Amino acid sequence: MHGSCVSRNEDAILILGPSALGKSDLVLRLLACGFELVADDQVDIDDGIASCPPALAGMLEVRGLGIVRLPYRPRARLALIVELARPAERLPTPRHHPELGLPIVGIDPAAASAPERAALALDCATGRVSQVAGAFAP
Repeated sequence: MHGSCVSRNEDAILILGPSALGKSDLVLRLLACGFELVADDQVDIDDGIASCPPALAGMLEVRGLGIVRLPYRPRARLALIVELARPAERLPTPRHHPELGLPIVGIDPAAASAPERAALALDCATGRVSQVAGAFAP
């Protein structure tokens, strides 16, 4: 699947969006927040587990810098899909990916708080944080 993936505490976020919208940039910002790289550009998914094609393992494309090799997690369980969108909805209704069955949230990758929003969404998706209204509300 064309996208990128990061993990924290063995729970992974699959980041989807058109080319050049900011997937790799958001990955870079999430790495600075304590996430681990799983895959950039191409993500293999098997039974809810994300991994990277061997030829791309540990590689991240950073615009203006090039392709760098970084530490990475070989596999992680998908818990959330972040769809890059400009602008993100203010108070979204719950959505799920039709094939993967995972919750989807839209995040504006240009927003200064995009990494924190993705991290908070992961906490909501995994039940570590509860929500009153919005993408994860009952």
